Amino acid sequence: MASKFNRKKIKLLIALFSVLFLSTGWGQPDFISPKDVVSVDVLLSQDRVHRGGEVKFVLITEIKEGWHINANQVDSEFAIPTEIIIDTLNGVIPSGPIFPEFERKQFPFSEDALPVFEGKINIITLLTFADNLPIGEVFVSGSIYYQACNDRMCLNPTEIPWGFKIDVVEPRETVTEINQDLFYDKKTVEENTETDTVGGWIQSKGMFITFILVFFGGLALNLTPCVYPLIPITVSYFANQSTGKISRSFVLALFYVLGMALTYSVLGVVAASTGSLLGSALQNPLVLIFIALVLVALSLSMFGLYEIRVPQSLASVGGKSRQGIFGALFMGLTVGIIAAPCIGPFVVSLLIFVGEQGNPFLGFWLFFTLALGLGVPFLILGTFSSMISSMPQSGVWMVWVRKLFGVILIGMAVYFLETLIPVRIYQFVLAVLLITGGVYLGWIEKSTGGKLFTVFRWLIGIASLLFAVWLSFPEKDHQEINWQAFDYKLLEQAKTDGKPVILDFYAVWCIPCKELDRNTFTNEEVVKLSEEFVTLKVDLTHESDQLVKDLKKVFEIRGVPTIVFIGENGKEIKHLSFYEFIEAEEFLNKMKEAVN
Repeated sequence: MASKFNRKKIKLLIALFSVLFLSTGWGQPDFISPKDVVSVDVLLSQDRVHRGGEVKFVLITEIKEGWHINANQVDSEFAIPTEIIIDTLNGVIPSGPIFPEFERKQFPFSEDALPVFEGKINIITLLTFADNLPIGEVFVSGSIYYQACNDRMCLNPTEIPWGFKIDVVEPRETVTEINQDLFYDKKTVEENTETDTVGGWIQSKGMFITFILVFFGGLALNLTPCVYPLIPITVSYFANQSTGKISRSFVLALFYVLGMALTYSVLGVVAASTGSLLGSALQNPLVLIFIALVLVALSLSMFGLYEIRVPQSLASVGGKSRQGIFGALFMGLTVGIIAAPCIGPFVVSLLIFVGEQGNPFLGFWLFFTLALGLGVPFLILGTFSSMISSMPQSGVWMVWVRKLFGVILIGMAVYFLETLIPVRIYQFVLAVLLITGGVYLGWIEKSTGGKLFTVFRWLIGIASLLFAVWLSFPEKDHQEINWQAFDYKLLEQAKTDGKPVILDFYAVWCIPCKELDRNTFTNEEVVKLSEEFVTLKVDLTHESDQLVKDLKKVFEIRGVPTIVFIGENGKEIKHLSFYEFIEAEEFLNKMKEAVN
């Protein structure tokens, strides 16, 4: 921001040149004031604000036809950037502003295209009100500082004042959102060209090619950590299916994948339409308990306690052959919830496109195609896992194998309850499961299968006991990034201090988030370079929180993990953002670019 002293010098210089310019007859015949070129109106996102709460305001800035103002980011030291000035007010902390994307235009007086604003633009700022702010009316004021130019001349830089009143009320009182179309219109926030993939494909390639590319995008999701929980569940379920024919196994696996795709598609369309996080169903305790109960029920059937059958009304439709299909479809519908957190740049692009189109039918089939791509490896895995029980002489040791998968499924059930129980209890339950499961499978379970099979059983038992012992030891101390919980004050202070910022948006149910914490954020070089940043974590587990809602909209968060870089000037560095697990080396390169 130019100092007032520099502004005065620039104004004086421009005024002198303007006088000379106009006196030579090259100026406009009719003098125009800079304030006649631009008009400003202010609208709020709420009718009033809670004490300790937040409100956004938008400066609707209209620029006279034939004129432009410089963008907020300029290329030349002689160009005067547009600025939003907010008068200091105790207890009110501003964040932003967020400018729209500027245009680059060529003018006769410049060799290079210049970044400018034309027409009508919306500039958004967030205000945070202190907890101890007195109840009553507050007046917020400021100005917009700009320089207006046309194709032939530039006017003196000037300021247009603006202001508004808003009532501060107690948190228990009702606050109504207003003017929401102005605050979340796609033109208001700078767009990330990297996430416009799907819309660009449809325009350039056509719908058919787009669906093919979406399918391969889903296939690529299998390279992310989100698929880890699906592997043991898929293998365990199909290992318990006795099919006899590979064609029958393929049909069961196909219905399993179709069920997974149906659930994923519905969750995807809902997330795109409502702005909720894809995979956020896993934050609901009832959903987690349901998944755990399904896994435990399946596990107990593998121990021979009972046989799971579909309801008689469904079984009568197609006999025994249909029962297996219904079971596979039901399991697929269930694991579709587990697959939902699979996220990445491609999925973010798809969510944004479907949300903007407002076409749930198209959105469903796009997500369905994506999920089919994701499900291809599980189609293969399910087909061949179900053939285990059909192998020659498998009856001798297959009983033990099913019980092994039963123990694994109980472990997966405990895994999905991790966020609902304290860490120590979670680790204790896992250790007990490993000890009891290891002893049972290694020495108590008496299935026979020759000496080699006996040795294999012992190895599984010993490995389980060693893993349980390893879990009981506390983790070694290691370096890690000094994360702070998100606070607008810290964000504003970073801008004042000229420090870049890293924002880590995560949720407790997010597997790639945990991989980043465990592997990427503990790298020695990453930790050292992070000292040059303000590092903030944003917990998106509870989407009903007002702060979470605001941040999701401001930063266009569609899933977790999402890592956002903000430069020293307080502006988001869009091309550095990422939405998946990456290795420490790649993250380090992004950090270096942000610093430089």
